[in-house]
Amino acid sequence: MSPLPSNTDPKAHRLEGRVAVITGAASGIGQAMAVRFAAEGANVVVGDMDVAAGESVASDVGGLFIPVNVTDADQVKNLYAQAAQHYGGIDIACHNAGISPPDDDSILVTEIDAWKRVQDVNLTSVYLCCKTVLPYMLERGSGSIINTASFVALMGAATSQISYTASKGAVLSMSRELGVEFARQGVRVNALCPGPVNTPLLQELFAKDPERAARRLIHIPMGRFAEASEMAGAAAFLASDDSSFITGSTFLVDGGISAAYVTPL
Repeated sequence: MSPLPSNTDPKAHRLEGRVAVITGAASGIGQAMAVRFAAEGANVVVGDMDVAAGESVASDVGGLFIPVNVTDADQVKNLYAQAAQHYGGIDIACHNAGISPPDDDSILVTEIDAWKRVQDVNLTSVYLCCKTVLPYMLERGSGSIINTASFVALMGAATSQISYTASKGAVLSMSRELGVEFARQGVRVNALCPGPVNTPLLQELFAKDPERAARRLIHIPMGRFAEASEMAGAAAFLASDDSSFITGSTFLVDGGISAAYVTPL
C-alpha cells in the first residue's frame, strides 16, 4: 500500500482547476495561501493594495493580480467581477486582509478613529467580500469561503488590542451564521482562527516592542510562533473536498493556546 501524500505535497492537487480569490495576498498568510493553492492546482487571484508585491506574488503563482482596497464596496465588486470574467467563476474565497496598529491598545487609551479604522479593514471588508462573492457561488451551487479570524475571537488577548479582538470575534460570528444560512445551497463558510504567526506584522511588533511581542510567545504550548505556510495548509484543507462536511466551524490552528490553562516553561 503506497503512503498517502503529505499535506505539503503539491502533487495532491486537491484544488485542480478551481478558482481562488485571496485578499491580503501580497504578504503573510495570504501570500502563503496563494502559493499553496497554486501548488494544489488552483487558479489564483491575488487581491491587495500593494501593487508591486501583489503583482510579484501573482507572477510567482501564475495567477492574476487585481488591486483592491477591501474597505471600498465598488473595488470589492470589481475584484470579484474581474476574477469571474477572467476564469469563468469563483470556487474559493479567502479573506485575509487585516491590520493591528499600535494605537489599537487598551480600551482606556484606544481612540474612536483607531477603533473605526481597524473595524473597517478587519470586519467591514469581510462583510463586503462575503456579500459580493456569495452570488457567484450560489449560481454554481458550490463554494468555500474562508474568513481569517483569530484565536483572540475565543479568549482575551494577553496584550490588549481592543478593536482587533472585537473585529475578529465578529468575523467568527458572521462566518458561523453564513455557514448555517447557505449550507443547503452548497456553499461552505468557515473561520480560520490562527494563533500568533511569524508574519511581517508580527516581526514589526517585535522590532517596535519586543517585550509586548514576547508576551505572546510565552502562552504558546508549542513554544514557537506558527509559520504562514501552516495556516495555508489549513486553508487548503478547508478549501478542498476533504472538508466537505465542515461549515460554520471555528477552525483553530493556534499551537494549543486555547487548550492551555497554564503553559509549562
